[in-house]
Amino acid sequence: MDDQLILIEEMKQLGLNKYEAKAYLKLLEEWPVNGYTLSKNSGVPRSRIYEVLDGLTKKQLVFEKTTENGTVYYPLEPDMLVKKLKKNYESIIEHVEKETKQLFVKSKEQYDSKVITGRKNIFQFIGLLLEKARERIDISIWQEEYKDLEEYFNRAIDGGIKIKGIYFGYDNKLKDVLIHRRLETYLKEKDERYIIIIIDKKEAITGIISRGEESQVTWTNDFGVIDIMEDYIVHDLMINVYSNVLSQKERTKYELAMDQVRKDFFED
Repeated sequence: MDDQLILIEEMKQLGLNKYEAKAYLKLLEEWPVNGYTLSKNSGVPRSRIYEVLDGLTKKQLVFEKTTENGTVYYPLEPDMLVKKLKKNYESIIEHVEKETKQLFVKSKEQYDSKVITGRKNIFQFIGLLLEKARERIDISIWQEEYKDLEEYFNRAIDGGIKIKGIYFGYDNKLKDVLIHRRLETYLKEKDERYIIIIIDKKEAITGIISRGEESQVTWTNDFGVIDIMEDYIVHDLMINVYSNVLSQKERTKYELAMDQVRKDFFED
């Protein structure tokens, strides 16, 4: 698709129809012209050109002037066009925001959860969540997922937001996030990668993130579920910090004990 066709498609998304976009763009190249000339230049059928110009005039994207030789048309300058479109859409968005919030009546005691599938959709959703953070983000995340979300975490840090939790990887760049112990063992053993992200203790997302477009996570604002996720991260932190302060001999004994606990728990 060439640049002109792409531009027409983009202008259609901004509220113009195909003929209006073609007529306006061609008018930018040559003006003032009459309707007949614009029809010939733009490819808009002669039977439709005055209907199209009337629509553009009502939208204040085209202006007409009566001369001795008939009516000619002028385009709105591009910088004025952009300002006008921005103003229109800002007004529409503000109205939609106001009205939808009034419709979306929701008690503070009412909690919800949603399942999101597909890695692309999940990361788009997580990006929106991270941008909503105001004070704190708690995480349990693998290095692969962190790299995909790094720009969001960097913006959060630049905004003074605290990030705490556990990181499964070698190149941890977050000062308040601890690299998980026995990383090589975990990297070899784990068939799946999970993720937990908690935003301001108000919203959280967790699930399997390593299956490409078959990945599936759950978002929730249920404080009870969020509390369990926080406890999971804190418990992981406690175990790792405790292991790190032990001597080599004590750590070996401790890890053997942890392995036995895990084995006993998952045995049938």
